[in-house]
Amino acid sequence: MSPLEAGGVVLNIAGVWLTARRNMLCWPVGIVGVVVYAYLFWRWRLYGDMVLQMLYVVVQLYGWYTWRRATKDQPAAVVPVRAKGLRVLAEVGATGALSALLAWLMARYTDDAMPRIDALLTGFSLLASWWAARLHRENWILWVIVDTAYTVLFVYRGDDLTAFLYGTFTLLALYGAAAWRSAVLGAPGAEAPRSPR
Repeated sequence: MSPLEAGGVVLNIAGVWLTARRNMLCWPVGIVGVVVYAYLFWRWRLYGDMVLQMLYVVVQLYGWYTWRRATKDQPAAVVPVRAKGLRVLAEVGATGALSALLAWLMARYTDDAMPRIDALLTGFSLLASWWAARLHRENWILWVIVDTAYTVLFVYRGDDLTAFLYGTFTLLALYGAAAWRSAVLGAPGAEAPRSPR
């Protein structure tokens, strides 16, 4: 365990916890955390995850913008929405197909240690991040699945601190799902509107 990995763990846990609490600081804290992990994944030869961390920066900048725009009139009113059912299915299907293509490319052209698993988790992590940026509360369900798989992956690789991080992410995703559901039920109109996006 390096001090850099420990710092990345703390920053990423803080970023996810702040997201679950719908606190705007989740975005800058998260950006610093993913930059740290981009470097770590490069060092560990998990290139899909390294690229994912770089894409997280872009998605987090988008999320920061989206949340700021959604709360322009009421800064404390970040309220999650439900995604449209058919759109969710289309996005999951497209993510699966693109992940399969990425897995093939990584297996053929890189020395990625686990290209298929890496590509699949990369694709669905990016989708979950996209949903979080768009305030879709379904992001937490997908995060529970992805983070559980990552926990197993890092236990297998012997990266105990990162396995702990993803195990903690799984628990935070369960907390986030409950917190965002409570926010929806406490919002005017009781049930969240479906996302127009």
